[in-house]
Formats: sequence, C-alpha cells, structure tokens
Amino acid sequence: MTLITRKHLLAASVSIAALLPLSALAQEAIFVLGTNEVGIPSYNPLTAVNTNTAFTMIYDNLVAQDGDLSFHPYLAERWEEAPDGMSWTFYLKPGITFHNGRPFTAETVAKFIEMFRSTESAYMVDPIEKVEVIDDLTVKFVMKNPDPNLLYNLASSFMGIPDPDAVTELGEDFGITEAIGTGPFKLESFTLGQETVVVRNEDYAWGSSLSANQGPAKLERITFREIPEDSTAFLELKTGGVDALLSIPTDYLGEIEGAGNLKVVPIPGQEVYYMPINVTKDPFTDIRVRQAAALAINQQEILQNVFSGYGAVADSFLISALPESQIDPALAISFNPDKANALLDEAGWVKGADGIREKDGQKLTVQLWTQNDSVFRRLTEVVQAELKAVGFDPVITTFDSSTIRDQYKTGEHQLAVRSYFWNNADIVDWFFGGDRMGYPNVSMFNDSKAEELRAKAMTGSKTQEERIANFKAYHEYVTSQFPYAPIYQPPQNMAYNADRLEMPPTIHGTSITGVVAVDIGMTE
Repeated sequence: MTLITRKHLLAASVSIAALLPLSALAQEAIFVLGTNEVGIPSYNPLTAVNTNTAFTMIYDNLVAQDGDLSFHPYLAERWEEAPDGMSWTFYLKPGITFHNGRPFTAETVAKFIEMFRSTESAYMVDPIEKVEVIDDLTVKFVMKNPDPNLLYNLASSFMGIPDPDAVTELGEDFGITEAIGTGPFKLESFTLGQETVVVRNEDYAWGSSLSANQGPAKLERITFREIPEDSTAFLELKTGGVDALLSIPTDYLGEIEGAGNLKVVPIPGQEVYYMPINVTKDPFTDIRVRQAAALAINQQEILQNVFSGYGAVADSFLISALPESQIDPALAISFNPDKANALLDEAGWVKGADGIREKDGQKLTVQLWTQNDSVFRRLTEVVQAELKAVGFDPVITTFDSSTIRDQYKTGEHQLAVRSYFWNNADIVDWFFGGDRMGYPNVSMFNDSKAEELRAKAMTGSKTQEERIANFKAYHEYVTSQFPYAPIYQPPQNMAYNADRLEMPPTIHGTSITGVVAVDIGMTE
C-alpha cells in the first residue's frame, strides 16, 4: 500500500467531490489526535511503546473496558476464571475475520500471546505459563501465578490483536504499509507525523456489548490528523477544517461554551502532568536537591493560572480515581518553598546576589526539557519561574513532540515537563522500572528496594485487594525518593462540531476507542 501525503489527499478530495453526492461525502470525518498521541512510528502493536486512538479502530481486544473501569465482552463473548486464579478460559465469538479475510480463532490468540512475549510490554502476558487451544472458539490461559490485572491488560490498546501471520509475512512493513486487525476500520494510509486514514470495515459484525451498533460503523472514513500546536488545532475546529479534537486544552473550554455549534464530551480523566527528575545527573543525585525541586512546584497556582481552574492538582504519580493513589498523606508532594529553601541550604547550595544558588563555584543551572506544543511550553515557563524562586537556574530546551522520546534515551536531561495517559497503577512500573532507563523511565530511577516492591506489586498479588496494597507500597516508596514532582490532573474532554457529528449519548469507554467510534455518526 502506498503512503498518501496530505497534498495527495487534498487533490484526491477535489476530484472525489466532483463525482460524489454530498450525502456520500458527509460520512467522512476528520479528527485531531491529542498532543500526547502524536509521533507514533507505526501501527504494529507488537513493536509499540506508545499507541494512539487509531490503534483502537484497527484492532479489537478480547475484552473491552468501560469508563467506570468495568470489563465487558468483545472478541471473547465470555470468560471464566478458576477459583484459585491459576487459569482463565475465554470463549470467542464465532464468525470473526481479519481485514484480509482470514478467520480469527483460538489458534490466533495462542500465536498472538507468544509473539507478545518479545515486546516492550511483555510483562502484560508474563504471568501466562502457556496457552491451550481447546477448540476453534475456546482458548485457555494456564497461569504461572494469579494475575488480578489480566483483564485490564487484555483490554489495553497495546493488546489489540493483529493477524499474526500478516505480521510475519510483512515484517518491518507491518503497521506502516498495512495493519491487519479485526477492528471496525481498516488502515488506508499512514503518513508519519501528519495523518492516518482509516476506512470502514464493511464486514464488521462483532461489536462490543458496550456499543449500541454491533455492525459496521456509521462513518465511512476517518482521518486522524496530527497537529502539535493546540491553537492551530482549535482554529481548525472553529473554522470547520476538522470535525473534532480528541483532546481539548482547558484554555479553549470557555470559547466553546459560547459557540453554538461546538460541544464538549467529558471523558473520565486519565492524564497526569509531572516533572521527571533524572536521579543519575548532578545535582539530582542528592535526594535533598530532588526534594527541593519537587517542593518548589506550586500545583495550585498552576491549576488556577495555567489551566483556568479546570481539573485538579496532583500530589502523587497516579490519577486520583485509583485506590493505589491514596498514599500516606505525609508522603504526598505539595508546594512548600520554605522547606525547599532549607533543603538546598542544607545541601550546601548558597543563594547569590542574583538569587541563583552556587556551590563550589558552580551555579545551580539545570536543563529543563519540554515539547513544542503551546500547553507544554506555557506550563514549562511557569515551572521554570517556580524553580528559579528557590534558587535554581533552569534552562528550557524544547523538542518536537514526535522526537523527544528518543532524546530522553540519551540520558542527557536533568528535568522535564511531560504527561502520561493511563488509568492503571502499573504505570508506576512502566515509568520507574530499572530495566527501562531513558524512556519510558525518564527519571533514570533504578533502586534495589523499589525493584523488590515492584516485583511484588507486578507478580506477587493473588487478589485485587493484595494488588492494591502492593502497588500502594511501591507507589509510596518511589514517591519518597523524589524521582518526580506531580503537577496537574486535567479533565479529559473531546470537542466536536455538532453541526457535523452526532455523538452517542453515553461514552462507554475510557477514551474515544473503536467501541465508541462505531456509534459516532454524521448529522447531515
């Protein structure tokens, strides 16, 4: 399949418009991906370290998760867990086929799980000892140990199931020229850093129980554009250049309230903004300096002045909806400039006449990395001022949002401002695991006690209650070592043109996934 550039698409749209009636064109929608979803290098879930919304259009999961975090049938019509948690049996829906016509069977699941063991996200299937194919529509997971998080993993965008044979046949081209799943949409074209175009899967007849529409999607085609600059994306929405922004910055919520054709869909918040601190780079090898940097961040000021009061402050690494986020209040990180100053004094950093601290003739100059969209730039400038107020001299370096992950892998950063989007406590493992230095472990944190607690949290829990307790202990210890500073929890909102799009009355999902997209239609 040939990659299609935006120039070609625009030229093609002109010729198509001359041939097709308005009703046909009306079934094509243009969505703008959120800034934390841009720069995906391919649509291969077996090589992905990040995914975006389009993944969930192309690939289905065994299990679907609703916005209330409950689990529901998807490719599997039901499942059974053994009383001791040592096996799971999944009963698959009949008649499912991949985009290339191949059948989806229990053997497909077995192949996929084995291929997944070599991915960056292999921990999601590590508790599975082996996969037994009972018959074409029945597959059994025999476990090494109970995994109360298994359904969450199976429902994640990382575990959308591709055609394993197509993955082998296409090799490195899989996910770039073709991406073969069972999802409600097929990949038509992918232009790195610009856009992804998907078209309706006309054979789709196995929608999730969360979808009102069990058959083919209402939309014929969706273009997912990547616009790193929020102001540009919002202008496109206002002027009709795009139909929806999958994530709308809080800056623009007031303007939307006054625009009759623009509406907002609230989605359960799953994002946290934070400042990773590279614990391997001086001066942050000293925990006192790390703590001082964390306590210099005025979360309440940022909430009010940067985000206009929308959302909530963050005082730990996890979204507040998770029980594992409820750590000991004494460990919660909040603004305390007096203590920050005292810690820096104790560490030997003395304020000069210009307000910048020095030690042994060296100024407290630190590198503060961020990405180039407007929200991150503005937030980073505020963080810079707050750090400066206690004696740091932060120098901001800005990278393109699609390349900054590779820059982190060099380990040359000291501080950064970034966010993640996830609603499970295992994100602590992802961003602070000692075997993932650089990225996703931007903090370069590798601590022996943390690794013990990590292992217990990830593999030592037999029940959900044990898992919560173990992750809480792991989260608390990581927080006590100050490899990060929490900043902000934004509300998650989608903005759309109500003159063009018709949204389902209830969003049954943790984001605008394929489960939701099959129910999105056009008003025209």
